[in-house]
Amino acid sequence: MKQTLDADIATIAKISAVPTILEAVAELTGLGFVGIARVTPSSWHLCAMLDKLNYGLSVGSELDIKTTLCEEVQHTGCAVIIDSVRDSEQYRDHHTPRLYGFQSYFSIALYRPSGEYFGSLFGFDPEQAELTREATRKTLLLFAELISRQLASEEVLDEAQAALSDEMKTAKLREQFIAVLGHDIRTPLSTIMNGTEILRHRAPASLTPLLDMMQRSSQRIAALVDDVTDFARGRMGGGISLNLRHESNLEAPLQQAIDELRSVYPQREIVAVLPAGIALLCDAARLVQLLSNLLKNALVHGSPTAPVRVEVRQANGMFEMAVTNSGPAIPADTLAQLFKPFWGSATADGKQGLGLGLFIASEIALSHGGVLEVVSNDEATTFYLSFTHRP
Repeated sequence: MKQTLDADIATIAKISAVPTILEAVAELTGLGFVGIARVTPSSWHLCAMLDKLNYGLSVGSELDIKTTLCEEVQHTGCAVIIDSVRDSEQYRDHHTPRLYGFQSYFSIALYRPSGEYFGSLFGFDPEQAELTREATRKTLLLFAELISRQLASEEVLDEAQAALSDEMKTAKLREQFIAVLGHDIRTPLSTIMNGTEILRHRAPASLTPLLDMMQRSSQRIAALVDDVTDFARGRMGGGISLNLRHESNLEAPLQQAIDELRSVYPQREIVAVLPAGIALLCDAARLVQLLSNLLKNALVHGSPTAPVRVEVRQANGMFEMAVTNSGPAIPADTLAQLFKPFWGSATADGKQGLGLGLFIASEIALSHGGVLEVVSNDEATTFYLSFTHRP
C-alpha cells in the first residue's frame, strides 16, 4: 500500500499545473485550505495542498476515511458543495464539520483514465463562502476535470517510459548477446576454413569446385561475423576500434581491395584513380573495409552496364575518397535511411545482406574524425569520405 500511495503522490507532484490550480481555486472561493486527496474505500491521504490556515496537515497525512465527506463523494460520484454548514439541513448536524471545524466546504471526484475513482479536489474554511453559485460551481468542476485529464496524461507517460526502459534493457542484452555470439563463432569457423584449405591440397581435382564453394561460404560467414561484431561494439558504446599507424603507401591495400572485388565481379568495370605514396596516420585495414563496403554497394546497386569509379585524393590537409556508380537517383526517403543499421534495399537478384555495410562504413569514418556523405542525382550516386590529413 505504501508503494502505491507513494506512486500516487508522486503522480500528482509531477503535474506542474497542480500548484496553479490550487492557487486559482483559493482565489476563486476564498477558502483557506485547498487540496487533493487520494481516497480508497479504506483510506484518505493528502497528495497536495495550499494551506493558508496553518491547519497542520502535510503531504502524505492520513485521515480516517469515516470522518471525511470524501467517502460520500466516492460512493455517490456526486460533488459535495456547502456554502454554510449552519444553514444546511443536510450537514448542520453532521459529525465531519464539527470534527474539522469548517463552515464552507467542497469535494469533487477525480478519476483515472480507466474511470476508476482516484480521490477528490477539496477545500474548506472556518468561515462561510459562496460556493454554490453557478459560475463558481462550474469552475470547480472544470478544475477537477482538468486534474483528471492530467492524471491520464501522466499515466500514459509513465507507461511509455516504463516500456522504453524495458526496451532499452532488452536492446542492451540483445547487443551483448550478438557480441558474445560473434566472438564464439570465430573459433569453429576458423577450424572449418583451415580444414578446407588442408583438403584443397590433398583432395582430388574433382572436389575443387566444392572446396571453392566452401571457402567462399566461409569467407562470407566471416565477413558477416565481423560486421555484426563491429555493430555490437559500436552500439554498446565502444565505437569502431582503430589500430592507428603511420602508413606511407596506403594506395597498396586500397588497390588490393579493388582487385579482390574485380575478381568477384569479373563482368563489371572498376576505374580506380589512386595517387602513389599516400602517407596517412590511420587504420589501413578499416579504410580498406570502408572502401570494400562502398565499392560492393556500388557494384550491387549501380547500373550493371556502366563502370564504377573509385578516386582518392590527398591535398590541402584533407584525405578524400569517392566511390561513384551510375544509375537512377536514390529517393530522398531512402537517403535518410542509408547509414542506419539493419536497413537495406533489395539487390537486383532479390538478395539482401544484414544491412550493416554502410552503417559500419559511416562508423569507420567517424572513428577517423571524418564524415561519410552521399550525393545522388539522375546520373550518378557518389559516396564521399573526408577527414583531416594526418601524415
